Amino acid sequence: MLTRVDSGLDGVVVADTALSEVDGQAGRLIVRGHSIGDLVATRGFEAVAAVLWDGLAEAGGDETAVRRGLGEARTRAWASVPALLAAARGLTPVEALRLSLAMLPDTDTLPAHLRVCGALPVALAAILRSATGAAPIAPDPALGTAQDLLRMIRGEPAPPVFERALDIYLGTVADHGFNASTCTARVAASTRAELVSAVLAGLCALKGPLHGGAPGPVLDMLDEIGTVEAAEPWFRRAFADGVRLMGVGHRIYKVRDPRADVLKAAVATLPSTAGRLAFAADIERAAIAALRAAKPKQRLDTNVEFYTALLLEALAIPRSAFTALFAVGRAAGWCAHVFEQERSGRIIRPQSNYVGPRPA
Repeated sequence: MLTRVDSGLDGVVVADTALSEVDGQAGRLIVRGHSIGDLVATRGFEAVAAVLWDGLAEAGGDETAVRRGLGEARTRAWASVPALLAAARGLTPVEALRLSLAMLPDTDTLPAHLRVCGALPVALAAILRSATGAAPIAPDPALGTAQDLLRMIRGEPAPPVFERALDIYLGTVADHGFNASTCTARVAASTRAELVSAVLAGLCALKGPLHGGAPGPVLDMLDEIGTVEAAEPWFRRAFADGVRLMGVGHRIYKVRDPRADVLKAAVATLPSTAGRLAFAADIERAAIAALRAAKPKQRLDTNVEFYTALLLEALAIPRSAFTALFAVGRAAGWCAHVFEQERSGRIIRPQSNYVGPRPA
């Protein structure tokens, strides 16, 4: 009989990593020596990708090279859009992204990490425009990922403040320790599966509502509450019915999620969201107060999903595409973890306790 461990693998260390540290007690996220707030304060997605890939992959450490490589990758991905739209008819945005990755070859003249991170925004924009009956827009390789993605979705350039907000979002969510999707990608990589397959495995894990699906329900919750005055009775009924509050609490963070503060500041720069932001701040305070009254022994605070929901709503991203957009940013981290896992050369093979019947 093997030693029984927590079914969620809490506290089980499976690898050393130099990529990111999630300190749940201090409420801190460090990405390769940088606090997440400092890293994205003046830099965006390409800079974070360059930091994550530094010393691990082509263009790593060079933001200009990453920007150029991702621009080229988006241009290449454009050629596959007609086939993708034909095959993805009727699929959700994240299902369409899954298909777009499956269409990528394992090897090509352009490195796989650039092809993966370039294909996702092109596929997402094309799918969203197709859903409204609009024709897809070709990428502009001279632009950054966030800038080009919003342009391809809208059909015209977005105001710079919106581009910057999306850039901050993609950089903020790029990596976050050994979360479920990253761990899944590393397990796949440990078998020596190619990078595209490992990232696809990560995307499939992200698709689950317990991991990447929370921002949409945050907005559903705000819509249902409706007014600040209705918040307290709404939360009281929710606790009585066993309803899980979305956007509050985190498996790792025992204090406030530092990414929430980064995204809250980004949302505050968007002028059209001021009313919604003020309302959401009131609801946030009410939710935390209600949680602490109902569960005084637990330290619960706002997580990244709460302000992600407000930011993506302000950018006019459909709720059905929130998880897919999360994947556009997180793909940079998945790729970095695949590279790091490949260096270990050891397959991840946990064991289990057999509790079923035995032969007579």
